[in-house]
Amino acid sequence: MNKKLLSLALALALCLSLAACGGQKEEPAPETDEPKAEEPAEPVVLNVAASPTPHAEILEQCVGILAEQGIDLQIHEYNDYVIPNTAVEDGDEDANYFQHVPYLDNFNAENGTHLVSVAGVHVEPMGVYAGKTASLEELPDGASVAIPNDATNEGRALLLLESQGLITLSEDAGLEATPNDLVENPKNLQFTELEAAMLPNVLTEVDIAVINSNYALDAGFNPVEDSLAIESADSPYVNILAVKEGNENNEAVQALVAALQSDAIRTFIEETYDGAVVPAF
Repeated sequence: MNKKLLSLALALALCLSLAACGGQKEEPAPETDEPKAEEPAEPVVLNVAASPTPHAEILEQCVGILAEQGIDLQIHEYNDYVIPNTAVEDGDEDANYFQHVPYLDNFNAENGTHLVSVAGVHVEPMGVYAGKTASLEELPDGASVAIPNDATNEGRALLLLESQGLITLSEDAGLEATPNDLVENPKNLQFTELEAAMLPNVLTEVDIAVINSNYALDAGFNPVEDSLAIESADSPYVNILAVKEGNENNEAVQALVAALQSDAIRTFIEETYDGAVVPAF
């Protein structure tokens, strides 16, 4: 065989080899009855605005309960009574927990918001605290009294003072009473109206102050032991979980409602606050 024929034979053999390799098919992977492992679902994030004490503290007890249901409860603390509501209205927060229904109703009416209550959780009895005067009996004529300046809590404070015989309000004053509704003021009390969060800060400058329990707790007071007078436990001012209208049936919100009204939270409230915060469910 000459060199040309040998080269041709080798080339033909190489082509046949490559064609054979190219025609081979990979065997499919054997089928199995075992189901494919599913990737864990991303947790649902629930953003809730709250006052630091006791609301955020109570919500912290719900974090683990909701985590077991795939819900990541994010708690954002606020020290005022306005932004938590506007944040829910604007969609920056899914819910808030800091207020009672009379305040919520008044806020909606004044600001055109659309917030609704989805659950009542607890009552924080409002109390009267000593400043420059040690007792209600020792109040001098013209004593200075600091009270909240928001409509519902101001009326609430005045009703508490009325229950102690210090003032008398007009019969039609209702829950939104102001000092203008006084019909009797035998001690000539002088009222200073301030943002609720500021009241503990001015206590040494006035004779007495009427303070919401959450701010009293923040300031280190025990409302049951340190107040000169306190609302009864059947107060109508139940603190609520609120959402924007239309979100009442959101699954994560309803899961939080169930957690807040559970036996575990009832026990936490009773054992932690010793009467300064009272379960309302």
